[in-house]
Amino acid sequence: MRIALKKESESMKQTITFNLNGESVQVEIEPHLTLLQVLRDKLELIGTKEGCGRGECGACTVLLDGRAINSCIFPAMEADGRNVTTIEGLTDSRGSLHPIQKAFIEYGAIQCGFCTPGMVLSAKALLDENPKPTEEEIRHGIAGNLCRCTGYLQIVQAIKAASNQ
Repeated sequence: MRIALKKESESMKQTITFNLNGESVQVEIEPHLTLLQVLRDKLELIGTKEGCGRGECGACTVLLDGRAINSCIFPAMEADGRNVTTIEGLTDSRGSLHPIQKAFIEYGAIQCGFCTPGMVLSAKALLDENPKPTEEEIRHGIAGNLCRCTGYLQIVQAIKAASNQ
């Protein structure tokens, strides 16, 4: 006699609802998933990158209730009922780039582009909290984001320019 057992992963799934880039989403997930995995694999928003997978490089940075977090180590279940903004959420309804994104282009702060989504979102969190930061405050605000290409000078200049808009 065979007993049909439900797969453990199916019985463990839970539904979370959160505001993603201005829209309410509901997704059924396994409790062990990170927010990065849900964004990329379940919701197909691939702008958020996985770099180190340990919360050290900042490539996975998203905004949670306006604060920059490392989504690669953030439990997706903790996003339930919260506001999440990814790089895809920065464009306006017409698809126009955010002023920070425009400044990154203008100042050559994008080279390979891998760190750019996380860097832009960290800059947004900084400028939302401190609209006129000093260079030192900018450098501190992006300290959790690593860039292997630009040397940070263009990134700092772009953020400074965006703060003047």
